[in-house]
Amino acid sequence: MIDIVREIETVQREVGSGRIPAGEGRSVRLRRTYDAPIDEVWDALTNPERIGRWFLPISGDYRIGGRFQFEGNAGGEIVACERPERLLVTWGMGEAGAGDSEVEIRLARAGEDATTLELEHTAVVPEEMWDQYGPGAVGVGWEGGMLGLALHLRGGSIEDPIAWQVSAEGRDYMTRSSEAWGKAYRTAGADVDTAARAVANTTQFYAPDPAS
Repeated sequence: MIDIVREIETVQREVGSGRIPAGEGRSVRLRRTYDAPIDEVWDALTNPERIGRWFLPISGDYRIGGRFQFEGNAGGEIVACERPERLLVTWGMGEAGAGDSEVEIRLARAGEDATTLELEHTAVVPEEMWDQYGPGAVGVGWEGGMLGLALHLRGGSIEDPIAWQVSAEGRDYMTRSSEAWGKAYRTAGADVDTAARAVANTTQFYAPDPAS
């Protein structure tokens, strides 16, 4: 059993904006501290064999300027890699879309055996998509990845992520994460109705009601 409330509360969420080569974009930022040394967290984030154990199988050319691809998901280009503190990549579905989005991961020591990870995803988002889903569209997904990393660093994993996502526990986690992103959206200036609509649509996407 996963302590859902505890896992949700360990993540700090921010919504903002940022500039990438494609233009001015929307950004989501997640911050979480792990009970593991910085070199261990860095290895889990950059070792292809380990990435496949907590996130998705990955293939590619692992050097600056090289491209990578997650199986059945997004890919991009490695822009910067500064061990063990910073990784910057483009991100998108297919080569054509990868320049519209960037993901930056920053690590900082939080004591001898703890590490704070900050992930920022900045993207040029179509207004109609942002109006419908808000920050939760990507925020909930990345939060699930951060949960997978936490379990991996503790020596565990979710054996069948797809089955877990539609389970009662998985749906509870996704729903709470969506609601937390709605709160972050309001903090960033969204009005109550806009944030509520985004939460409802995001929750329906990640945790649809099985009775409907």
